[in-house]
Amino acid sequence: MISMFMGEYHHSIDDKGRLIIPSKFREELGERFIITRGLDNCLFIYPMNEWNHIIERYKQLPNTKDARNFMRFFLSGATECEFDKQGRIKIPAPLITAAHLEKDCIIIGVSERLEVWSKKNWEEFIAANEDSLSDIADNLFANNLNI
Repeated sequence: MISMFMGEYHHSIDDKGRLIIPSKFREELGERFIITRGLDNCLFIYPMNEWNHIIERYKQLPNTKDARNFMRFFLSGATECEFDKQGRIKIPAPLITAAHLEKDCIIIGVSERLEVWSKKNWEEFIAANEDSLSDIADNLFANNLNI
């Protein structure tokens, strides 16, 4: 099964670091999944099958300083997670700090992964990028995709 995550959901993280994942995403994530530091001050959540694909691609990278540094950043924060009975995940404190998560969080589906953002960082990201999205789409897709 190929996972396709999409949508934006607003949830709260509690003082114990627990966050409810929208029910529509839980089945696609499966019983066990990986949460890790993402880019742009958010967290990435991957189903195990997608995580395994990523690890296989990393194994093919050359042993360069950039590859080593990125793998250290990405893999050192990786944690295997599962849902509790209320559909929550427990986010480790270092990841909460890395993503600047406070009470209000935004969970977005981004194709093969979920991203968890602080409300503040998500709003800043949208404000900083919304005026240039048309140009970004033109540059990325150059007439190959009609949006």
